Amino acid sequence: MQLLANVEAYPGFDTTIAMLKDGAPGLEAMVAGMGHVERDVRVRSVGFGGWPNMLGKMEFDAGVMNGTTREVGSVGAVPDTLPVSALALEVMKRLPHVMLTGDGARRFATEIGFKVDETLYEDSKRVWWERLVKELSAEDLAAFPNIPLAPLSRHITDPERVRDTTVFLSSDVRDTISVATSTSGWAWKYPGRLGDSPIPGAGFYADSRYGAAACTHTGEMTMRCSTSRTIVLAMKLGRSLDDAIKLATEELAELTTGFLAGVVIHAIDAAGNHKVVNFRCQDDIFYWYWEPKMAAPERRTAEKSSL
Repeated sequence: MQLLANVEAYPGFDTTIAMLKDGAPGLEAMVAGMGHVERDVRVRSVGFGGWPNMLGKMEFDAGVMNGTTREVGSVGAVPDTLPVSALALEVMKRLPHVMLTGDGARRFATEIGFKVDETLYEDSKRVWWERLVKELSAEDLAAFPNIPLAPLSRHITDPERVRDTTVFLSSDVRDTISVATSTSGWAWKYPGRLGDSPIPGAGFYADSRYGAAACTHTGEMTMRCSTSRTIVLAMKLGRSLDDAIKLATEELAELTTGFLAGVVIHAIDAAGNHKVVNFRCQDDIFYWYWEPKMAAPERRTAEKSSL
């Protein structure tokens, strides 16, 4: 068994570890732990503590994948719903589809008993409105939201520079490797924007024969490169975990146009190895790691890519 997660996973890490020790399937354990993260206002990139879109509305994304069956459940731009990772798991279990988005995802949530949640944290609402007041002219502010939003996206999108996603990767007692993701996405994003977090192959991918990968930060890049799938496929083709990640970062480094920023790659392989790589994020990146021989999970520093 092993468990790898990004640093913001701390509110739910102990829950997931306890369930893995008790023999729970990896996805069930990770989604249970992630639910604590999604409800914790201290985590400002996920769930209730996250930031709204440009209209002041919360839109959540999540994805889950079972690496043994390669079944996937995914939801995007979901309103009024916590915890959204649990909803993604229900998509995988109950529907013939892989992904639901927007109002359709909320309809499904209602059908299976998810209550309608208040998801806009009061402090997030305050910061969002103060930023609009600062950026908009008096005329545009009076007409808001009936103004063009696209011109704002170049300078108001993500003013908090929060682009993180909660990612959990695990192997359980059945040697099933799984991955789960959840995010509220970029602060002040254009309504309806999806990052990589709910996109299989971009933000997450798992195959129990080889390993799993998940990405955080700039999804606009990992979607262009199918970064998570690249890593797992490279391991299938015989590359080591280190070499698979090296290939993925080389592909990211080839991008020279469009929105470019940092990416963090989290990955494990079927032999029990793990690696977290910081590709061009300016700040140090930390993560959590646990395996049964450890008395407690350890907070570690990601390796910085040389590219």
